[in-house]
Amino acid sequence: MGGDHHELKVVSHEKKVQDFKCISRPKQPDEVCVYFIRARARSGREERGIIMAIEKTKRKANSDVRRKRKKIEKTKNEASESEQLRFFQSAMGLQLSSLELESLKDRCILELSEDADSDVKILGKNIKAAFGASWKEVLCEEKLVEGKVNAGSPAVLIITSSALRCIHLLRGFRSITKECHAAKLFSKHMKLEEQISLLKNRVNIASGTPSRIKKLIDAEALDLSRLQVLVLDMHPDVKGYSLFTLPQVRDEFWDLFKNYFYQPMIQGDLRICLYGYQVAVRLKGKQKQGHTIPDT
Repeated sequence: MGGDHHELKVVSHEKKVQDFKCISRPKQPDEVCVYFIRARARSGREERGIIMAIEKTKRKANSDVRRKRKKIEKTKNEASESEQLRFFQSAMGLQLSSLELESLKDRCILELSEDADSDVKILGKNIKAAFGASWKEVLCEEKLVEGKVNAGSPAVLIITSSALRCIHLLRGFRSITKECHAAKLFSKHMKLEEQISLLKNRVNIASGTPSRIKKLIDAEALDLSRLQVLVLDMHPDVKGYSLFTLPQVRDEFWDLFKNYFYQPMIQGDLRICLYGYQVAVRLKGKQKQGHTIPDT
């Protein structure tokens, strides 16, 4: 019985070796175990090779998918930038050719993420990202730099239709204005002389209304030499009016823009950020459908 048991073990080992295409048949049980291990090792290497090949194929496929997504996203962004520029030049009353629009869209429009339209914190993050690796130096430092950073020269200027909107948008920049506070440039509860005094210090981010901003520029208190991003608040108030549609504010804004911001934009030195663009487009769509929405 013991012999039969030993014989069954040998046959079992020999069968396994044959399964792994072991050509030479060993005669002793120990030899069977050695050959079985070697055959299994060869099979393991082949298996690992197959797994590596599969993983390589998966990585390549994933890489191709990412490239396609990036290409689609880039195309969507370019289309959105072109649409925003057309919207803006239409509101401004200018007629630019397709060639002019194409040359301007990459330099002029700062595209925001879709969710930034409803969250000022995301707006702040998007603006910060626009400055790349130098964001901290440009937006957070509090000391003047002779010949480089003049007093009262913001890198970011936000223009809104009201003092309340100015304060609301600045909430999105709290994390980067702890050391160098943002300048509030509107007339409600603030005297012009106080703001002129404030602008004798370093200012990285400022928010104001068109009328007060113009007065501060004319008083040579607000310096635009360092301005890189102009954020235009297109969100409507409770009555449906915005920076582009509120009659008196609208006229003051376009006068300000054409005199001080249009040339830097055309030259590629200033990028325009239309905050609330999607909201404005939806309102314009409702206007076309017959709703009583103020004209742009």
